[in-house]
Amino acid sequence: MSQNILVLLEATADGQLAKSADGLLGAASKLGSPIALFVGQEENTESLASAAAALGAVKVLVSDGVADSYVAPIVDALAASFDKLQPEAVLAAHSDLSKEAIARFAARVGCAVSIDAVDLSRDEEGIVAHHSAYGGAYTVTSTATFGTLAVTVRQGAVEHRAAGAPLDIEKLEVASSNTKSAKITSVEIADAPTESRPELRGATRVVSGGRGLGSAEKFTLVEELADTLGAAVGASRAAVDAGFVPQSLQVGQTGVQVAPQLYIALGISGAIQHKAGMQTSKTIIAINKDETAPIFDIADFGVVGDVFVVVPQLIAALKD
Repeated sequence: MSQNILVLLEATADGQLAKSADGLLGAASKLGSPIALFVGQEENTESLASAAAALGAVKVLVSDGVADSYVAPIVDALAASFDKLQPEAVLAAHSDLSKEAIARFAARVGCAVSIDAVDLSRDEEGIVAHHSAYGGAYTVTSTATFGTLAVTVRQGAVEHRAAGAPLDIEKLEVASSNTKSAKITSVEIADAPTESRPELRGATRVVSGGRGLGSAEKFTLVEELADTLGAAVGASRAAVDAGFVPQSLQVGQTGVQVAPQLYIALGISGAIQHKAGMQTSKTIIAINKDETAPIFDIADFGVVGDVFVVVPQLIAALKD
């Protein structure tokens, strides 16, 4: 088997390279030769391929797909790429689209699947996927006993970045399987982030607030600190249930799972549901007036104090 690593890359609705691409290609470069695959982006082929090469793709395969078909053309293209390359691994983002595509692809070709990996490595027997399990309490590994390993990778979890490569585009010939698939009738971008605030999923810095903020009006303190740091805004489930912010900002097992370089928790107790969504953050800072709050068990730095006293001082210091 070759050391080719096939990487399924996504594009946004406006034709830009998805933010998950840098981590996926970085992870692939640790394992072998990253070969990117785009499906259904003919009008943006050149720009997407150039962006992928700049992030480390040594070759970019492109397939036209079917514009209004949801998953089937992606699975067909993955299968065609698999036959062409015989890759040692297939990587994709841990997104709704890629999770379904990888599951269908693995069922079609008969390969093993590892879901929601936070890192990848290689040992003497092959490729190993690393996972944060049981609410972040354990780090476990998985691998394939034979053949190719297909992996979905949590966005923001992999720090390694690949060196840029020369642009090399190849049109992939794909035979349609005529598999039934949902049809896309329209696309509407909802909850779009502001220009000054990054999207929560994949952000390198996140400031989250909990029920300890007290009200939706007081939750603006979280937003002010986030904007000062150039960070995304998140929230605990308790804050969402209380109506402080929309559910799209919920960090946790049933919300968005993040792995930023910096995670600041304001007024968050640290229930297991919340920790499951942020425990793989590289540096965690917690501010809470309850010194027994479970969030302090996983925090790298903790401040026992009132967020309405501590945070304004922090913001003022950062602005000086």
